[in-house]
Amino acid sequence: MLVPKHLAPVRDCDGSRARRGSGLARRLGDMRLLALAATALAGVTLAACGSSSKSSSTSSSSSSASSASESSAAKPTGTPIKTFTITTIHAQKVPEYAAVHDTAKAYEKWINSHGGINGHPLEVTVCDDRGEPTQATKCAREGIEAGDVAGVGSFSFFGAAIVPVLQRAGTAWFGIPSVQSAPELESKVSFPTGSIPANGAGIVAKAYEEGCKHVNAIVVEGAGAVFDSIIKNAAKAYGQTVGRFVNLPAEAKDYSPQVAEATGGGADCVIGIIAETQYQAFMPAWAQSGTKAKLYGVQGNLNEHAVKGYEQAAEGSVIGGPFPDISTKPWADMRTALQEYGANKSLDYDSITALGDWNGYTAFAKVVEKMTGPINNKTFLEAASKTTSLSTNGQVPTLDFTKEWTEGPKGFPRLFNRSVAFSKLEKGKVVPVSDKLYDASALMLGTGKLGPGVSP
Repeated sequence: MLVPKHLAPVRDCDGSRARRGSGLARRLGDMRLLALAATALAGVTLAACGSSSKSSSTSSSSSSASSASESSAAKPTGTPIKTFTITTIHAQKVPEYAAVHDTAKAYEKWINSHGGINGHPLEVTVCDDRGEPTQATKCAREGIEAGDVAGVGSFSFFGAAIVPVLQRAGTAWFGIPSVQSAPELESKVSFPTGSIPANGAGIVAKAYEEGCKHVNAIVVEGAGAVFDSIIKNAAKAYGQTVGRFVNLPAEAKDYSPQVAEATGGGADCVIGIIAETQYQAFMPAWAQSGTKAKLYGVQGNLNEHAVKGYEQAAEGSVIGGPFPDISTKPWADMRTALQEYGANKSLDYDSITALGDWNGYTAFAKVVEKMTGPINNKTFLEAASKTTSLSTNGQVPTLDFTKEWTEGPKGFPRLFNRSVAFSKLEKGKVVPVSDKLYDASALMLGTGKLGPGVSP
């Protein structure tokens, strides 16, 4: 695919410039389930990132406001603030996330055109982990050796290889949209801003609140270790019991047996904790079954690309995720930046990884803006650790990084954000239900229902 000339190239971990393959856009959204360290978490977590062609349409009002502020902003002249973002751009065995690269570079251009961070220009390096833990480790080491302030807004399947390196150097792993390893949920240098796996609980609650009476769940193999108990707790909070838990093989040519089981027992709603590519294989059998049951899935997985060709069968499906839809108010600057700085329109920026990257950098800038004195990895880590009220203008709830979730399920102390936002599928398109964020903390424990929605 073509890369806009003004967006910096990806740096491979060996320092070379990476070439991008033409097939990236087709493979962007594949979600993988990676095993977390059994002694720490005893489960798996989800990386949910859509690969549909839905991109960032910018409203004229937000674009005009951005252009006006840009023209009046002074050019940043301070010492550059350097950061790194790690993600997968070229790989054979895991998905690729070019949208993370383009979002990070668009944020860099946007913030610098608006005066930088307290007058300091932001310099972002995106490092390709190439789908390999050793390369992910090299990316982290290169960031440290370059004197970068923090790793920001990254999505990598190899947090377990990255976080120990950063921890030894006293460097923050900041603004992570979807954690993929136990160290990311436990280390004092890790500051996730996404809310996986609260989304699993949230879609269960939404199903019961919308009047579902007989709910079944279909969960991809390996994910049940974490999500089964959370789904059961959410049902318990509504005085209900999930009828069936159906295990979905990660690879199958025909999901008809699983669809039959999931829609059996009088099910009127089905919770799906499955990947986008699995939905693509799942939807033909779902449509052929003739079921009237309603689907509830996770942001970036149950999306336009996943249901293409089966839009009618998916009509009205509900989607839960960490972030409000990209079309809502909290993302006005992101939409403007992606448009003005020529981000690739074939990529899906309404995904957990792309939205999470912008949110991570928004949060990073908010912390730095309140710092005084030198800005380096040590001082930033200290400032982040003392941050009690971090607002990103409705992208996620206001976060307190001084309070770990000690009352939550074992293994989730650094899950600072436990909110869910909702969208739905209408005529094959993802549209927001609202920009509200709903607290799922009590829901995940089975001690209370989904919290009231809060708008930015």
